[in-house]
Amino acid sequence: MVMNGENPANGDRSDSGSGDGPVPGGLRERKKRLTYQAVSDAAIRMFLERGFDKVSVAEVAAAADISKPTLFRYFPAKEDLVLHRFADHEDEAARVVTGRSPDETPLDALRRHFLDGLDRRDPVTGLCDVPQVLAFLRLLYGTPSLVARLHAYQGRSEAALARALGGGLSDRLAAGQVIAVLRILALENWRRIDAGESADRVYAAAVQAAEEAFVQLRTGLEPPPWPRG
Repeated sequence: MVMNGENPANGDRSDSGSGDGPVPGGLRERKKRLTYQAVSDAAIRMFLERGFDKVSVAEVAAAADISKPTLFRYFPAKEDLVLHRFADHEDEAARVVTGRSPDETPLDALRRHFLDGLDRRDPVTGLCDVPQVLAFLRLLYGTPSLVARLHAYQGRSEAALARALGGGLSDRLAAGQVIAVLRILALENWRRIDAGESADRVYAAAVQAAEEAFVQLRTGLEPPPWPRG
């Protein structure tokens, strides 16, 4: 999860190209990113203090010293003031698949990436007990309209991964399963930490759960046979 809110609307992550100098509009895009961050920071600070539903878009615009129409040019919906911070992760699974080494399968690459995220305590894995991250996630999961809006972001993640896998029906089915597994694993990690456990305490169980989840993805949904009494 991107906690600094850096995410230009057009997806441009760079101010300069690979040539001799900055690309045209580089300064404009940098200013746009700064505006995104400033507006989002102001909004989230107010949401955390008073609650998402008790802060109006007009109040956020005033706090960020911009007009309400200008705010909506950056953030089409109020929920996007919070959820745009997930936007850099929309195509993360797809990027992991397309950037994998030739001798690595897509599932192996996704497993490695998630386990690396657990080791780094990446907030997107849910295994992060930094107070600011916990406050943000409590705001997110405690606000029904944000949870509903989050599903749209996850749907785009699924579509991007399906395209990276090939785009066929079997690829779409696989992408849906992978994104669901990543979401459930992250939510379970966050729930345990929100209940008072530390990230270090949860780590071993989080790794085991991830390993079991990827085994299930690899072998299919048929459960293991029940032990006979």
